[in-house]
Amino acid sequence: MIDLHYWPTPNGHKITIFLEEAGLEYRIIPVNIGTGDQFKPEFLAIAPNNRMPAIVDHAPADSGGKLSVFESGAILEYLADKVGQFLPQAPRPRTEVLQWLHWQMGGLGPMAGQNHHFNHYAPETIPYAQQRYIKETGRLYGVLDRQLNGRDYVAGEYSIADMAIFPWAKHWEGQGQDIGQFPNMAIWLERMGARPAVQRAYEVADSIADAKPATELTLEQKKRLSNLD
Repeated sequence: MIDLHYWPTPNGHKITIFLEEAGLEYRIIPVNIGTGDQFKPEFLAIAPNNRMPAIVDHAPADSGGKLSVFESGAILEYLADKVGQFLPQAPRPRTEVLQWLHWQMGGLGPMAGQNHHFNHYAPETIPYAQQRYIKETGRLYGVLDRQLNGRDYVAGEYSIADMAIFPWAKHWEGQGQDIGQFPNMAIWLERMGARPAVQRAYEVADSIADAKPATELTLEQKKRLSNLD
């Protein structure tokens, strides 16, 4: 059994996609980031960076008692190694997957996240910041689009790289992007969205009570998410 400490954000969706694809048994433990659950001591005990998602694996491979993991990229890598799927063991294809996973973690996620912040969460309008992150998000989608030329999935075979990138990339419109500029990405988004496990993962998100889009958050909730309290 995997306990998934979760809220329906792009980083949260990554893990439900994996769990649904792998068919692992899991339990959702909501972490309402709008009300500050991420700062509770019991959550910080497993996720010291006060960010979700985090998991607790009650049956790790080493049989050494329950194991907690935080950071979505680390969780994906851990789970892929646990079940032996979606991350090759051979050095070259493994490196191909991991470099795109880290591209999302170090590039697309932070840049699109800042894009979301300044265009949807920020208490004041800062045109320079908005344009800076819109342009950088577009640059990164250009990188992704070129990588997908002639490929069904980011690293060739379906992998944790696709699971990591998709929940961010599917929000291209809210990030100020023109999908017509990224035709390979557009086809890939359709392919990803058609996967039954991906659809089930988003059905999990729909079942979470009190989850609201950024546009419906109160000013107090936006401040809490932005560490402005």
